[in-house]
Amino acid sequence: MFELAAPSALQWLIGVELARYRNEAGLSLTELSKACGIGKPKLGHMETGRSTQYPSDIRKILKACDVERENIDRLVLLSSRADDASWVGPWTDVVSDWLRTMVGLESLARREFVFEPIVLPGLIQTEDYAMALTNASPRVKSDSASRLVEFRMQRSRLLLKEEPLELHAVLNLHALRLRVGDQKLMNEQYQHLLRLSDLPNVTLQVVQPEAGPHAANTGQFMLLDFADARPIVYIEIQDAAVFVDEPSRVQTYTLSTQSLERVALSPGESATLIESLIM
Repeated sequence: MFELAAPSALQWLIGVELARYRNEAGLSLTELSKACGIGKPKLGHMETGRSTQYPSDIRKILKACDVERENIDRLVLLSSRADDASWVGPWTDVVSDWLRTMVGLESLARREFVFEPIVLPGLIQTEDYAMALTNASPRVKSDSASRLVEFRMQRSRLLLKEEPLELHAVLNLHALRLRVGDQKLMNEQYQHLLRLSDLPNVTLQVVQPEAGPHAANTGQFMLLDFADARPIVYIEIQDAAVFVDEPSRVQTYTLSTQSLERVALSPGESATLIESLIM
């Protein structure tokens, strides 16, 4: 695990894949450099995403790592994709590097699983709910609050685009009951959740205390699945974030998603519970 401040989510994701394959092959950067004919400094920059990863170089590196052709083609295809996070541009002055990287990865992902034990996930917040949360944060400057909310609303459009993100969100009952603003605001938020739950690409489940323990007892996390790369886990901490890419640790979080799905109410039962909270 490591903290990340990368300018391009796409290049960073490709770099993670290159580093994974090199490590799986048991090669040091020096050994890989000799095997593929690419300089060690350039290889290092490619793995951190600070240097463009050209298809020809990707093929040389992965062939030297004895990677199957199918996986080589998969990563080359990923390198040809446009950076879907270009929409973040207008908000770069108010959004942290790690948050820009997360939404960039989210824009590249095909599926997202998110668990939020305290507040509702950003993707499914209404504008008023997001504004109330933002105004309550001591880390957000008052003159930046409205622009951060605009950014969050723009991010939520991933659920409505032509090929939408598939979202599976598991919510703690505490997060649903946390009073953010007045009852009118909360009712609008609950109604918004019910509308989202009707979308074919959105699954919402609620975990109640009565259901007992589950494997996600360390708190919030997001698991992103990609068509052309292996999964990444994103975890927010105080005023920073951690990205987990090591396969064994990612697998631990995958098992946590399965535990949450088993313990949580079904989507239908969850919708009924959310509806019961409207006053």
